[in-house]
Amino acid sequence: KMAAAAGAAAAAAGLWSEVNRCGQNGDFARALKSVNKILQINKDDVTALQCKVVCLIQNGNFKEALGVINTHTKVLTSDVIAFEKAYCEYRLNRIESALKTIQSASQQTDKLKELYGQVLYRLERYDDCLAAYRDLIRNSQDEYEEERKTNLSAVVAAQSTWEKVVPEDLGLREATYELCYNSACALIGQGKLNDAMKKLQKAEELCRQSLSEDSDVTEEDIEAELAIIHGQMAYIMQLQGRTEDALQLYNQIIKLKPTDVGLLAVIANNIITINKDQNVFDSKKKVKLTNAEGVEHKLSKKQLQAIEFNKALLAMYTNQADQCRKLSASLQSQSPEHLLPVLIQAAQLCREKQHAKAVGLLQDFADQHPANAAEIKLTMAQLKIAQGSVTKACMILRSIEELQHKPGMVSALVTMYSHEEDIDSAIEVFTQAIQWYQQYQASQTRGAKPKSPVHLSLIREAANYKLKHGRKKEAISDLEELWKQNPKDVHTLAQLISAYSLVDPEKAKVLSKHLPSSDTMSLKVDVDALENSHGATYVRKKAGKLTGDNQQKEQGQGEVKKKKKKKKGKLPKNYDPKVTPDPERWLPMRERSYYRGRKKGKKKDQVGKGTQGSTTTGTSELDASRTASSPPTSPRPGSGAAVSATSNVIPPRHQKPAGAPATKKKQQQKKKKGAKGGW
Repeated sequence: KMAAAAGAAAAAAGLWSEVNRCGQNGDFARALKSVNKILQINKDDVTALQCKVVCLIQNGNFKEALGVINTHTKVLTSDVIAFEKAYCEYRLNRIESALKTIQSASQQTDKLKELYGQVLYRLERYDDCLAAYRDLIRNSQDEYEEERKTNLSAVVAAQSTWEKVVPEDLGLREATYELCYNSACALIGQGKLNDAMKKLQKAEELCRQSLSEDSDVTEEDIEAELAIIHGQMAYIMQLQGRTEDALQLYNQIIKLKPTDVGLLAVIANNIITINKDQNVFDSKKKVKLTNAEGVEHKLSKKQLQAIEFNKALLAMYTNQADQCRKLSASLQSQSPEHLLPVLIQAAQLCREKQHAKAVGLLQDFADQHPANAAEIKLTMAQLKIAQGSVTKACMILRSIEELQHKPGMVSALVTMYSHEEDIDSAIEVFTQAIQWYQQYQASQTRGAKPKSPVHLSLIREAANYKLKHGRKKEAISDLEELWKQNPKDVHTLAQLISAYSLVDPEKAKVLSKHLPSSDTMSLKVDVDALENSHGATYVRKKAGKLTGDNQQKEQGQGEVKKKKKKKKGKLPKNYDPKVTPDPERWLPMRERSYYRGRKKGKKKDQVGKGTQGSTTTGTSELDASRTASSPPTSPRPGSGAAVSATSNVIPPRHQKPAGAPATKKKQQQKKKKGAKGGW
């Protein structure tokens, strides 16, 4: 037995040497085989079990490693294996379990603190995460300080982006492209897009310099590493309205086929937002990228929520009503207080022409969530306006108490009431808004203080509206209030006098004494500058030499304008002064009293006219009566064999009327003229 025990100890020692050598070489697969052999000798060896867990973690077998830990809980207590257990849970995306494991550990080692910071970041507890990393940086001195600062800047960027917190200056030296990238993300969260673009360009330059130093890195590897930087550049372009440039850069990144599923999902979602209700087939292809495995562990909750919202909207645009309702209902169950799910459902109902149902849905949400009722009621009012129920829309808008006094709301209500010719309600809107400002000012200040510019603007608009619609007496009180606030306001005083002149002329005369005199109202005008200005109609003559009489004229009565001579009108050539001109000579000939119409005379010979192929012949030759009575003419010299005219003579009794062929020809011509051509 002693020999067997000695042999086993020797074998175990050899195996431990193998484990140590493989661990130093990074060959954890072979090390695991040796550890398993050791465990066959002693299954409860704590060190061997720890080494097995580490080998499994190094090989990426986190689930198996966690199984080993949970199987040997008696041996591998939380004090011994707390970090490895929490790390396996973290890598398996069991973030809450990892947090509990870390917090239950009796001793908080530096490794656990590092992991604690990562867990808090994944849980989006950014304030606690920031404090954890600050503590680590303050109390650690090793080669990982740069990585900790990078993580710290990432937390600040997340706060700026998702919580809209103005980041504090941490004084980090942006020597790496990761730090520059995180700084750019923080600037995007603050809306400083131009500064963020400059930071990203610097990050790209640093990234190229850093990776080009390694000879094993190819250009494709550099482009893959730059993909996330280019993605943020495209996002900035999209926010700036440069959608074509952003779309081009997004598609370039997709062509690279990066391995980061989170990056691909964000880019696909942004392309869908650019497409909107256009190019829906491309959007349906891009949606598949947002459904990739592991996306939910790479993105923040707000990013995932935005992707789900866009899926519901895309379903609505592609007329998938059931899918749209299903997605929006799921979103509403996850975030009952969020506005977008109910707005998407209402939009889908409107597309189905169910406006009343959409309004009812919005009303139920407004009753259940009063804090978000304002935006919902604005949507309800818009739907009522689309249906033509302007008065009901006004009632809904007036029920939003927190917006009643806003100038935009007052303007909208007054416009809508004016459209409905309800002047009393419009004036009531002005009155309620003015009273709100009076009460607000009384609650904020003690004693008489000047009214705010918005308050005065509302009073002026109310006065102008009342004057426009003939409510002079009601307008006078508003104008008096304005003039009381600023007695030097001549415009208000003039309006007040104008209003009193129609109601109380004596009062108008009294107030007119407050108007400034004409001397004080004289305008200082540079006449020369006005005359020389562009578009001036006055043309100045060049000054000439004044001598003798001209000089005396200028000194005396001033320059006399020359009178233009009128040109005598031209008379007709046949003008006879003894004959009285025709009083109707300016009228067209047809409208004159003595016009009798045209005289119908014999037509003249028309040269080159007639049907195609016919010869031109004089009217005398076509006259049958003349042909019958006149003697035959001799043939012209040079003509062909002539037929005697007497052989073709037709007796008058059998002759056709001379006008018949002509009439028939006219009818044919008229018909031909009225016909449409085939070309």
